Amino acid sequence: MTENAQQQPASNPELPTQYAPAEVEGKLYERWVERGYFTADPKSEKPPFTIVIPPPNVTGSLHLGHAFEHTLIDALTRRKRMQGYETLWQPGMDHAGIATQNVVERELAKEGKSRHDLGREAFVERVWQWKAESGGQISGQMRRLGDGVDWSRERFTMDEGLSQAVQTIFKKLFDDELIYRAERIINWCPRCLTAISDIEVEYQDDDGELVSIRYGEGDTAIVVATTRAETMLGDTAVAVHPDDERYAHLVGTEIELPLTGRRIPVVADVHVDPEFGTGAVKVTPAHDPNDFEIGRRHDLPSLAVLDERGVITAHGPFQGLDRFEARSAIVGALRADGRIVAEKRPYTHSVGHCSRCKTTIEPRLSLQWWVKVGPLAQAAGDAVRDGSVNIHPKEMESRYFGWVDNLHDWCISRQLWWGHRIPVWYGPNGEVVCVGPDEQPPTGEGWTQDTDVLDTWFSSGLWPFSTLGWPEQTESLEKFYPNSVLVTGYDILFFWVARMMMFGLYAMDGTPPFHTIALHGMVRDQFGKKMSKSYGNAVNPLDWMDTYGSDAVRFTLARGANPGVDVPIGEDWVQASRNFANKIWNATRFALMNGATVEGELPSSEQLSAADRWILSRLNATVAEVDAYYEDYQFSKLSDALYHFAWDEVFDWYVELSKTTYFAGGEQARVSGRVLGEVLDVTLRLLHPIVPFVTETLWTTLTGKESVVIADWPADSGFRDSAAEKEIELVQRVVTEVRRFRSDQGLQPGQKVPARLTLDGTVLAPHEAAIRQLLRLQPEGEGFSATATLPVAGATVALDLSGTIDVGAERKRLAKDLAAAEKEKSQATGKLGNEAFLAKAPDNVVDKIRARLSKAEEDIARITAQLDRLPEA
Repeated sequence: MTENAQQQPASNPELPTQYAPAEVEGKLYERWVERGYFTADPKSEKPPFTIVIPPPNVTGSLHLGHAFEHTLIDALTRRKRMQGYETLWQPGMDHAGIATQNVVERELAKEGKSRHDLGREAFVERVWQWKAESGGQISGQMRRLGDGVDWSRERFTMDEGLSQAVQTIFKKLFDDELIYRAERIINWCPRCLTAISDIEVEYQDDDGELVSIRYGEGDTAIVVATTRAETMLGDTAVAVHPDDERYAHLVGTEIELPLTGRRIPVVADVHVDPEFGTGAVKVTPAHDPNDFEIGRRHDLPSLAVLDERGVITAHGPFQGLDRFEARSAIVGALRADGRIVAEKRPYTHSVGHCSRCKTTIEPRLSLQWWVKVGPLAQAAGDAVRDGSVNIHPKEMESRYFGWVDNLHDWCISRQLWWGHRIPVWYGPNGEVVCVGPDEQPPTGEGWTQDTDVLDTWFSSGLWPFSTLGWPEQTESLEKFYPNSVLVTGYDILFFWVARMMMFGLYAMDGTPPFHTIALHGMVRDQFGKKMSKSYGNAVNPLDWMDTYGSDAVRFTLARGANPGVDVPIGEDWVQASRNFANKIWNATRFALMNGATVEGELPSSEQLSAADRWILSRLNATVAEVDAYYEDYQFSKLSDALYHFAWDEVFDWYVELSKTTYFAGGEQARVSGRVLGEVLDVTLRLLHPIVPFVTETLWTTLTGKESVVIADWPADSGFRDSAAEKEIELVQRVVTEVRRFRSDQGLQPGQKVPARLTLDGTVLAPHEAAIRQLLRLQPEGEGFSATATLPVAGATVALDLSGTIDVGAERKRLAKDLAAAEKEKSQATGKLGNEAFLAKAPDNVVDKIRARLSKAEEDIARITAQLDRLPEA
């Protein structure tokens, strides 16, 4: 590979006149994979760089958020590979328990069947069949994007090796008494029929109703308010604050619960806020987490009145009603009984929904498996506090600590069939046996395995080391653990990152799973709105790739990526990135046609023109700047730096400044061709991690070498030439000022104008030919008349506009514009000088008028300068 990478340049490199991404991207990617560029070797002596893909759901497809994250990870990985690291970008997919089971159940429903018709074993086999036929389409889409992952290591959270890892860590946690089974309030989804964790509940403001209900009679009456009247059937107490004198005489007594005939106690509990509502709350321990804790403190019974589908189970007229039907019926019955004191509807309040199916979740008392997270969370917090793990950007640390320092025990059991089944067996006499991966489960009459499966995040929490072969001590585990960096969205800091931190530190003897956590934001539309199918603003990145090419999509996403900040993106920005790719293509093609080469040694400084020294100085400064931004995960800034260096300085200035040299031929043309070849070589390598396809095509054509994927990352040689930089800056000032004047006079960019350049005594003199070429300035010739004179940068540019514009008409136009600007200034000044107006006007109105005044003053100065430069009509 190394020898091939040093092949000599092609003798007559040629490129098509236009870049067609669709014709090259797929072929290039397959060539990279076939040649093993992305394959990581654990036996390599190179230093390791490891990064894992946040495993997408097997049910998913590539959305813009995936494309964004993958672009950043791929850029980091490609650069590290070029820097000489043994890089591993670990791919794989998550089995996505609830989501995948839902997909297959919907398929069964089309056949008029349910999973229960098939039975557990057959249903699980059906899910595996679905995965083989339909799952994992995202892998092909990742190839389209150019993801440089090691496909030979692709893993799935339900494959044999990862299943062994899951069973191993469950057994270890169980033996260390960090896993237990207990009855607690959990979030229950009546649609998915399973428990879900707190972080899988999405809260949104829903319109409901708030009803105030009178419990008891006369002096013993207490009014409570609720948005869930149906749960009153399970009330086992009313609670008040111990210091609330209004109810002191009732604490310890009993009152009648309406509609039921039961009598329930009045208890005093510090959890109650005496300032909220009536200062009294109903207590339903089986259907509310706060009430459950009150119930435990006061030894109250827990009465479940809703089944797993949200149907009323309490005896009486409401039995069999759905929870929402029961709510209306119970309020009606209370109203008829004179128990409703007040009703408010609609009453907007925050309601939890299942993140998978959007069903309103139901707090429910249930027997589940839990992880005792206290010591695990403590270690996860300490690893960041002591600097073992860095969170970037640093301001995100507070969100991390806010979570891990207050983490409740984690409910890990799910009432599903698809997933890692809990490795616990129950015996006929109450025995409980946890079975490790190398142990035989107990057999005999009466022994049964727990029917639940583990939360999906339990297995994905092992991802940084289970994918490397743990619990076996493999070469890969030794080489590539811990990961170098984790790139992921701040939105799953709690879902996934905290889980990996806890499990990595626990399983790997205190070694955290990664050195750095680099958090990025969410992709939004160009107006900053969240992308969603329901909003009609969701984008399929493949559509943009088809239209503009993968490089354009990647560059757009990288250019918007500020650490921890959401990323707005619109199609016009992708179009602009496509234009950038075309600019790279066209400029490189021009350079190759005009002598750009990488052959031979770079000429000495004495042989170089000022323009040559300037661009090489700027090139090295850009290398240093890009390196610094990469180390700080500043993708937006490094992309901007590359964009402006490549487009502005290389293509718009250096190439143009050197055209006269190329066309003149001779030794200086050879020198500039070698310099341009050097600049293109380095620039294409700098751009490659973000726009890999177009740079691969151009770099291999320029150099004749095997692939830019395995080329060396550019190093800053330290060459700087401040004198040359100042010299070319003066040239740029002259050209920019004259171009602005030409535009102000309405001249077309290509329109030639006779001019006299007085450059003597300045460093500009050697650049006269280039300045004339850039500004389309003809020699002054016979009959030259300087109708406009521009002093700039110590030089004088005199233009003869007599044959190009109607001076009289131009003066009239400018005079009209000047009068309008002066009128605008007068009006704005008058308003800002009116104290009465300033006292009444809102701040934003005053700010707009100040902006108008500033703009008018700028216009007056600009137009006056233009008039001064024009000759008299």
